[in-house]
Amino acid sequence: MSEHFFAYISRMRYIARWSLMRNSDQENIQEHSHMVAVLAHGLAVIRNRRFGGHVDPGQVALAALYHDASEILTGDLPTPIKYYNPAIRDSYKAIESVAQDKLLSMLPEDLAADFKAPLKGYGGAVEELVKAADKLSAYIKCVEEEKAGNTEFRAAAEQIRAVLRENPLPEVQYFMEHFLPAFSLTLDELNESNE
Repeated sequence: MSEHFFAYISRMRYIARWSLMRNSDQENIQEHSHMVAVLAHGLAVIRNRRFGGHVDPGQVALAALYHDASEILTGDLPTPIKYYNPAIRDSYKAIESVAQDKLLSMLPEDLAADFKAPLKGYGGAVEELVKAADKLSAYIKCVEEEKAGNTEFRAAAEQIRAVLRENPLPEVQYFMEHFLPAFSLTLDELNESNE
């Protein structure tokens, strides 16, 4: 059992996101985690270069890669259910913690210590950047679905955009102003703007 960790991690691709929504393009937690890692790394770099931060972009990206790993065992509980009330939210956090511990138990003891923080969270600036990137990733998914003509994501897009606008992190606002508009473009429009 102590050597099943990576086999379980590879199963992230089987856990679908947005299960209550009709999707034009189904997203799994492996794809989502990769995008969150890319965005979180970018936010960390923006923080350091534009706003005088001192966060390790590699550590932020690593935390993002594993931020939903517990869902291999729990599944992806839809946000409206997960945050319906404090009792459900707190119970789900406890279940996530048990799942994280179970994943750690699938590693030899001397290796598990190196995976504890990525799986269970670093806290502080790392976690706030991962959470912001997670929200950006959700918004980008909504934009892509709307771009494909799927109106199912319209309300979610409006709600998530409002949350992002209220985010106090300057790197999030910078990303939204400078990088987010390109996600609404088609491939031809992206190519035209780079010529």
